[in-house]
Amino acid sequence: MENGQLSNSTIFPLGEKVKANFTGDAYLQMVFTDPAPLNTAIGNVTFAPGARNNWHAHQVGQVLLVTGGKGWYQEEGKLARFLKTGDVVNIPPNVKHWHGATKESWFVHLAMTPGETEWFEAVDDEWFDKL
Repeated sequence: MENGQLSNSTIFPLGEKVKANFTGDAYLQMVFTDPAPLNTAIGNVTFAPGARNNWHAHQVGQVLLVTGGKGWYQEEGKLARFLKTGDVVNIPPNVKHWHGATKESWFVHLAMTPGETEWFEAVDDEWFDKL
């Protein structure tokens, strides 16, 4: 995906630029918000190279379905996990973590998020640059 071709993400529309709790350029398109029958919201998140969200935790947990590009997922106290198209991440309830693009690639995932999200500090640039 090139900067000039951002009218769409990989499957869903690009959505609106996220203004809080992210570093770099990231976009969100909600694709499902009806509480019945799954009681979960589903958002398509598109990260520009180097973009990532802050550390955060989900009260009920979260599932990520990677639909394009290359990225990172990391739980607090663990090594970062490289992600690519087709990967699925099952995030347990109340686990502090972050996810985002690699420095060289766009990264797109569907985030299935029931319940509330608690946001924390940004992922440190100096640490991220070492990945």
